[in-house]
Amino acid sequence: MTVERILILDDELVIRKALEEQLRRKRLSVCSVSNLSEAEKHIQKDEFDLLFVDVHLPDGNGTELLDRIATMQDPPLVVIITGNGTVESAVECMRAGAFDYIIKPFSSSQIDVLMKKAKDYRQLVKVNQFFAKESVEGAELIGKSVPIENLRSMVGKVAPTEATVLINGENGTGKELVASELYRRSSRRKAPFIKVNCAAISESLIESEFFGHEKGAFTGAIQRREGRFELADGGTILLDEISEISPKVQAKLLRVLQEREFERVGGNKTIKVDVRVVATTNRDLMKSVERGDFRQDLYYRLNVFPIHVPPLRERQGDVLLLAKTFAQKFARKHGITLRGFEEAASRSLSSHPWPGNVRELQNTIERAVILSESGLKISADSLGLMPVMANVNVPAFRETVATPEPVGVGAGSTGYGGSNQVGFPPSTPTSSSTFSSESSVPDFGDEPLPLEQIEKQHILSTLETTKGNRTHAAKILGISIRTLRNKLAIYREDGEFIAGEE
Repeated sequence: MTVERILILDDELVIRKALEEQLRRKRLSVCSVSNLSEAEKHIQKDEFDLLFVDVHLPDGNGTELLDRIATMQDPPLVVIITGNGTVESAVECMRAGAFDYIIKPFSSSQIDVLMKKAKDYRQLVKVNQFFAKESVEGAELIGKSVPIENLRSMVGKVAPTEATVLINGENGTGKELVASELYRRSSRRKAPFIKVNCAAISESLIESEFFGHEKGAFTGAIQRREGRFELADGGTILLDEISEISPKVQAKLLRVLQEREFERVGGNKTIKVDVRVVATTNRDLMKSVERGDFRQDLYYRLNVFPIHVPPLRERQGDVLLLAKTFAQKFARKHGITLRGFEEAASRSLSSHPWPGNVRELQNTIERAVILSESGLKISADSLGLMPVMANVNVPAFRETVATPEPVGVGAGSTGYGGSNQVGFPPSTPTSSSTFSSESSVPDFGDEPLPLEQIEKQHILSTLETTKGNRTHAAKILGISIRTLRNKLAIYREDGEFIAGEE
């Protein structure tokens, strides 16, 4: 977080010019004045990050500015300068809101130390403001299967390094929490960890979210704002669902990855940052590159160390362990005492293909806990899982575009037990919501079909029932309209007839 614009208020010309020259050598924008009235005019007109203010001035006491600055929306830091310093006066100034206090004559090294403190403090404040919207809690990777042990091993090897990591996997597998685990086991774990949900931010705003903007850069930009890369300086930035960004932003992001520098929207000052980049995607980015949707050079910059998060169906033995962990957590949350799972419920959990992965399992368990009687075991009926067809083959990871996962923190978890760091929307489709009722499932005959084909035929059949009304169809299917549109786009490429289209 940079300190860029500075105001010096001191009536001694020699002090003012010496301080101004030292700061300008640091390529900072500096304005210097000799009295309070001039200083107030500049403060009304311009934004400043830091003020050096002398106490004894021709037209008053410099500390008078502290009360005025305290009412500003984004107040600058104030360093009090005086030639008659005492401990009592220093304490008084700090209580009034001053950031620091220096006594004349001061050395250039004192100013260097003070500027470093100011930069670090501003970043701390901005990062805390960002995290005020998100509670950050720990999470634990739960599972004993071979795929999850391999995942732990990969995370353990790359976490201590500075390598850029690209995490891929189906929706609901826990990509964001793997990113959090990378952060917690890295050398940057005491520095900021900033997340950007690329799928949840509109194309017109994502550049400003990434790089920040200057005052007046566009309608509504009433003050300068630091972007996520600036907030993450010295730490780690998570680019969640990186495949969703536009080609224009891809080009600017490539420069940040290569040079670790950028300009704010509407600005011309080059800002350098030291960040580690971790990205996630639920798409096959190589296919996106082949279609021209994603820059090849950006893909190779991101894909330095790829990590694949396995779907739940490949984690044999982890389902019941995760289910028990979730059941304990949700029982505490809802004030219910439970005695585990009935045998039929355990069989149902183990045999279900979990197309929604750990997110679906988590939502299923929370619903079952709420439906269960306190003091009893969770029954198969309370799980609400549909019987699994024999020989159903669940499709492996393929390119899909689903409802964006939120950056904010909630009560949910994905692939992890205990407290957690990311919440998932309750509207995420589960097996029981995708196939709304037994009577609505099409008759596919005796020949077993892959689950993907069953889903396709059910979606197309539902769309025919609603006479092409996608909003109504999405509600019946229990999925978002965006998810439905994306699935229909895939079906259209496969040459399928879609009700409501010419």
